[in-house]
Order: sequence, then C-alpha cells, then structure tokens
Amino acid sequence: MAEQQQQQQQQQQTQQAVAPESTISLANLKTALTNLYTEPITKPQNPWTLLTKLNRRQWLTFGAAFLGWSLDAMDYFLLTLAVPDIVTEFKKQDSWITTTAVTQAITITLLLRPVGALAFGLAGDRWGRRWPLMANVIMYSILELCSGFAPNYAVFLFIRALFGIAMGGEWGLGASLAMEAIPPECRGLFSGILQQGYAFGNLLASGLYYAIYARYPNQWRVLFYVGCFPAVLVIFIRFFVPESEAYNLQNERRAKTNSNFLRDIGVTFKAYAPRAIYCIILMSCFNFFSHGSQDLYPTYITTTLGYSSDQKAATVAISSTGAIIGGTIIGYFGQYFGRRRAIILCAFCAGCIIYPWAFSPNLPSVQVAGFFMQFFVQGAWGCVPSYLTEISPPAIRATFPGLMYNIGNMVSASSATIESAIGDKYPTINSAGKEVPNYGLTQAIFIGITVVGMIITISIGKEARNANLEPSSEVNVDPKKSTTDVFIVSSDPEAK
Repeated sequence: MAEQQQQQQQQQQTQQAVAPESTISLANLKTALTNLYTEPITKPQNPWTLLTKLNRRQWLTFGAAFLGWSLDAMDYFLLTLAVPDIVTEFKKQDSWITTTAVTQAITITLLLRPVGALAFGLAGDRWGRRWPLMANVIMYSILELCSGFAPNYAVFLFIRALFGIAMGGEWGLGASLAMEAIPPECRGLFSGILQQGYAFGNLLASGLYYAIYARYPNQWRVLFYVGCFPAVLVIFIRFFVPESEAYNLQNERRAKTNSNFLRDIGVTFKAYAPRAIYCIILMSCFNFFSHGSQDLYPTYITTTLGYSSDQKAATVAISSTGAIIGGTIIGYFGQYFGRRRAIILCAFCAGCIIYPWAFSPNLPSVQVAGFFMQFFVQGAWGCVPSYLTEISPPAIRATFPGLMYNIGNMVSASSATIESAIGDKYPTINSAGKEVPNYGLTQAIFIGITVVGMIITISIGKEARNANLEPSSEVNVDPKKSTTDVFIVSSDPEAK
C-alpha cells in the first residue's frame, strides 16, 4: 500500500514538473487573437549591450551551435546548387533521370529529418547535449563525403536519405544548447543570429560552389569531397563547450522526485499533445515558406532564366546576405515587438515581393528581389529558435523543438519536387524563344498560398517571451487554471 502511494506521488510530481497541458477551445482561440494586439511592446535594448551580456562560456556554447547549424546547412545546399550537373551525369547512365528525379534527393532528405530529430533529440535529453551533437556532426560530414563517391543515382539517393537523418538531429540539439545558455533578454537577437546559420550555410555553399567551379567546371563531386570538413568542429565542441546547465538541473529534478527519463517522456508527450499538433502545423507552414522559396530557385535562375553558373552563385549569395540581415534584425525586434507580430509582418511583406521575385525581367532586378524575399523569409525564421524553445516542455527540450521543426520539414519535403513537376508540365517561352519550365509561376503560386496559411496559423498561437527555461520540481500548474492558454504553460510570471 505504501509502495503504491509512493508511485502515485512520483507520478504527480512528474506531471507537475512537466506542466500539464489544457485542451483546445474556442475561448483559447479568442484569447490568442486578442493577445495578438494587446500584448505589450517594450523598448528595445541597445544590441551592443546585449552582446556584452554573454560570458565566455555562453559565447563558446552559442558559437558551437551556430557553426554546427551553418555547416549542416552548407552540406544541404551544395546539392541544390549542383542539381543540373548531377542530372547531366546520371542521365548518361539512365535516360529517364530528370531534374524532378534529382530533386527527389532533396525531398527524401527532408522526409527523414524527423527520424534524426527524434533519435538525436532523445539522446540529448537522456545523455546531455554535447556528445549527441558531436556524433551528429561526424555523421553528416561522413555522409557528405560519401555522396561524392556515389556511382549511380540509386546509391546517391540512399546516401542522401541517411544524410537527412543526420541533418535532422542537429537543429534541435544546437538550438536547445544555445537558448538554454543565453540570458532571456538576449534571446531575440541571438535567436535571429542562430537561425541565420542556415542562410550563412547557403552563403558558404555558394562561395564553395563558385570557388570550385572556377577551377573544376561542372565537377559536382568535388563539392561533396570538400563538404566533409565540418567534422573538425567536433574538436571544438569536445574541448571548449560545456554541458547545458538546464540539462544538469533536469537530472537533479529527476533525482529529487524519484522520476526517470522514460516516465518524463510518456507524461510529457501526453500532456503536451495539443501544443505539438499546433507546432507541427506552424512549422509545416514555415518550411513551405523557406523550401518553396529556396530549393528550386538556383535551378530556376539557370534553367528558366538562362543565366550562367557564376551568375547563379552570385544571386544565391546576395539572397543569403538578405536572409542573414533579415533574420538578425527581425529576431532582435521580435523580442520587443512580439514574435508573432514580427512573423506576420514578414509573411505579409514577402507576399508583396512575390511578383518582382518571380517575374523580374533582368538579372539586377532578380537579385534585388531575391535579397528582399529572403530578408523577409528568414526574418520570420529568426524568431523560431526562441519561440519554439520557450514553449517546449522542459523534460524534452532537446527533442521537442527539433522534432516539431523537422516534422514540418517532412510535410514540406516535396516543395521542390512539386514546383519542378508543375513547371515542367506547363512550360513557358523565354526571351530567346526557347521552351523552358515555368518555374517562376509555380514558385509564385506556391509561396502565395503558403503566406496566407502562415499568417492564419501564427495568429492563433501564443508566445512566451522571456520564459524561464530552467526546469524545476517546484512548478505546480493547475490544469483547471490553464484553460485560457492552450499552447503555453509556464512558471515564469513574465511569460505572456
């Protein structure tokens, strides 16, 4: 009898520690929409002051997370830049291979990212953030090298599928490690910078593509040989990056409550099911937003518009620069203006850019439109690391953000394939009188639909700016009192 009472008490303590979730209701929807325009706007702090608030430990931790995500993204974007040359080589072996077939390698990479997010995320929640992150970096570096040695299309597709698993594991580990270390008032700025590791990776890929193709024209395999160098990051993480303090506190909480990792997982996923559903829908919109505007765009520049490889690399680099600037600026102002408001503003502005982005008549206008499109696309993304981390259950913070993000990736995995298939089916005539795929129109329609869905979805969510990310066994949330807040249950009194 005493043993049974002890087990019940342990379960209650575990449920309190992971903060039970309420159910979705119309009242909560009304509250979310009301808060969208009533949430306070605070005065921005000097960015330089925020930069100086980080100590050496926090800078090293953030640097590792940023580099891990940047180099992971670089390895991914090398494929998007090399699609035409990969098609040319593999088509000599199998005549049926087209651009759509090769873009399936992009699709399968995105489809399998949730597998990596779940596997590496659970490892990060169970054994800490550092060692799973090191294993992840080694894995995606080796697979990038193997991609360059693929003898045929089938093997290449298989290797990219494994690469998708590796790529899926990095973001959740890196984001949780970084956001847990950053002071709450600095999260907006550093969230924007961290997420632009993705755009920075695109910029690195463009630079690498330009440098290698200048010496080895059309030699796409060399891109993947060189793309394995991120493995050296493991040395930096091993010797200079400390373990997450939040993870250490989580272990202490489990010891005090006689809980364990598996019990936390079961209780948490059950309690936070409504929040997970919402986050999956939201991140699906976000990933349609980014992949729909990025993955096929390099191919569109050369195939539809007829520009050279050098012009393509320059255009992608300009777009990536816009992304880095936009993500950093919007991430910073989202801390004060409100993350949801910032995301809605960026989605609306991106919608206004669609026509010049897809139908500009010359290269300079294409590059200007590309800069501003990615400024707003990645401006919205700049709010995501802090937004997802702040609403994540403490017990599975290494798993939840990455898993939600990458399930959204899985849903949007076919973005490039859909765009290329429709563009191939309904060709247009270019300025030289040649029939080419109409990738401009398909991308424009795709992004237009995505913008509308994204604005609606983020409008009905909630946010928890400055939420306390340190787990505590003292959290005691009454489910009856949490019904006005579907997606956020926080012990931080400043969480809105």
